[in-house]
Amino acid sequence: MPGPPPRRGPRVPHRAWLVVAVAFVTIIGAAAFRTLPGLVTGPLERDFGWSRGTIGAAVSVNLVLNGLIAPFSAALMDRFGIRRVVTGALTLIAVGVGTAVVMREAWQLLLLWGVFVGLGTGALATGFAATVTNRWFAERRGLVSGVLTAAGASGQLVFLPFLSWLVVSHGWRPAAVTVALAALAVVPFAWLLMRDHPSDVGLPLYGAREVTPPPAPVPGVARRALRVLGRAVRTGPFWLLAGSFAICGASTNGLVQTHFVPAAHDHGMPVTAAASLLAVIGVFDVIGTVASGWLTDRFDSRRLLAVYYALRGLSLLFLPMLLAPAVHPPMIFFIVFYGLDWVATVPPTIALCREHFGEDGPIVFGWVLASHQAGAAAVAFLGGAARDVFGSYDVVWYASGALCAAAALMVLVVRRRTAPAAPEDGTPPAGAGPGR
Repeated sequence: MPGPPPRRGPRVPHRAWLVVAVAFVTIIGAAAFRTLPGLVTGPLERDFGWSRGTIGAAVSVNLVLNGLIAPFSAALMDRFGIRRVVTGALTLIAVGVGTAVVMREAWQLLLLWGVFVGLGTGALATGFAATVTNRWFAERRGLVSGVLTAAGASGQLVFLPFLSWLVVSHGWRPAAVTVALAALAVVPFAWLLMRDHPSDVGLPLYGAREVTPPPAPVPGVARRALRVLGRAVRTGPFWLLAGSFAICGASTNGLVQTHFVPAAHDHGMPVTAAASLLAVIGVFDVIGTVASGWLTDRFDSRRLLAVYYALRGLSLLFLPMLLAPAVHPPMIFFIVFYGLDWVATVPPTIALCREHFGEDGPIVFGWVLASHQAGAAAVAFLGGAARDVFGSYDVVWYASGALCAAAALMVLVVRRRTAPAAPEDGTPPAGAGPGR
């Protein structure tokens, strides 16, 4: 008689999920700063006499550098490894935010929060999520990119209520110190637990059957990023994706994240209440982005993006009528609706970059992200300047709604591609094997 079958031990999750968890926490730590400028606009205005245009200019410098460094950070991760780039970026954020507590002049705000924090957060922008996704996963890429994109909103969710309470109760300086300490606290996790490639621990990509060695480091980081850009700009899909993503940045980071709290406060709403609404956007952003990743694995990314942009534009057109001293049900509906759409655009945009540009997809997405941050930077400055000139943000809300309609049309024009593009060296594109 045959004996009983051998017992199988518990199934151990793939190491890729631990890397995703560490990347999630890292992005949360870096995203803490993103909640700060909208909360401290009023206190900085009172303490130093700076106009909202001046404060918005510092945010604009931050966003521009955030976008410009993103494609180079993807290439730097290829050259020097994820761990080194991540720990260096977190340290730069902590120094920039923490040192600002002793600033006295506007140029110091531009340097510390604009340049230092802009470079640090740029290295940990969505291009970081794309790099982790492409290196560790052959399957579930849409879901993973959605989860990591949602990490930025989770940072907003975690820090916004507490930071708004700190600003109101104790001033903006304790809030800045808290953000600096949060960035430093993530450094040990990134250094000890993050790995550059699954083959470093003898594993295949998640969803693959064979262990593949990591590609050889490519010398000339800047040259490679620029070379990839030079090839991408000769294609129509790049310009359509970059243009639509610039509008995405203008209508999220540049407009709502930077100006929603001061705009609501202009209508008599307490800062803590407005910040709590922004945090609720973060809650539903997590849900919407993860769901968008799931949908991206199953449906046409172009049509998903068109729906996202159209709905976002429609919601922004109604916002000026909803701002009031108290929070009422229509405002709650807007917050939930807008939150579900906040960065749901990222997973399908990453998928389209991968579809059209293959192994160069993360670097191309870095350049597309640069356009996103350029759009955000323009509206961060212009929104503050419009408030200084008109005494209201209404014209900015309406203009952003119209731009979102244009973005919906742009993504529908992107042509389909049946297989990912091959990289310059002719090697097969990632994920082109069985099951992809």
